[in-house]
Amino acid sequence: MAGVLKRKWRRRSREEWQEVFARHGSSGLSVTAFCAHESISVSSFQRWRAIVGPVCGKAVAVGPARQEAFVDLGVLGSGGASRWELKLDLGDGVVLHLVRG
Repeated sequence: MAGVLKRKWRRRSREEWQEVFARHGSSGLSVTAFCAHESISVSSFQRWRAIVGPVCGKAVAVGPARQEAFVDLGVLGSGGASRWELKLDLGDGVVLHLVRG
């Protein structure tokens, strides 16, 4: 087909993804804007961020404000309570709801 632009995919190593996340952290851009600027799909960015984790133990941007990317469920379960409930609003109407006990 004439005129059809074929996208060239680039395979990145774990270290390259860590560099991408470091650039994102210092860019001040949203994930969507950063990915558009870097020609990375948002789904790949989010998938690799979940695999690689935050860079240097820093928080990962969640929504408009930065929040901790790790929740120690041991803290939620301390104090003798055997039941806990956690709701995470992932945006675009997606809610992750975890219940224990």
